[in-house]
Amino acid sequence: MPLEPGLSAQVEITVTESDTAIAMRSGSVPVLATPRVIALVEEACVQAVHGALEPGQTSVGMRVQLDHLNPTPVGGTAVAEATLDGCEGRRLNFKVAVNDGRGLIAAGRVTRVVVDEERFMEKATGD
Repeated sequence: MPLEPGLSAQVEITVTESDTAIAMRSGSVPVLATPRVIALVEEACVQAVHGALEPGQTSVGMRVQLDHLNPTPVGGTAVAEATLDGCEGRRLNFKVAVNDGRGLIAAGRVTRVVVDEERFMEKATGD
C-alpha cells in the first residue's frame, strides 16, 4: 500500500484517572489531559500509515498544531481520527480530530517525518 492522501485510522480510549490533567501534571482538573489528546492523535497518525512504509522505515513526530476545545470526563470515550492530507518529500501531513459522545473535543494538524529507523536510532544514541 503506497503513501497516498486519504489513508486514515481511528483510535479510541475510555478516559481513566491516569489520562487526566491531574495525573499528567498538566492541570488541576480530572478531565482528559491535553498531552493525552496529543498522544491519541499521534497514535492515529501512526496507525494511518501502518503498512504503507517501506521495511526499516518509521515515522517520527515533527509538529503538532492542536486546539483542545472541550473537556471529556473520566469514563468518557474519546475517538481520534487522523487522515493523511498530503506528502511533501518525507513529510507526512495529517488532519486530526477527536470526538467524544458530546461532539468535537479537539482538532488540528500533525506533521510526521519518514525516517530510516536504524539511522535515526544511531543519531539518537550517538553511535
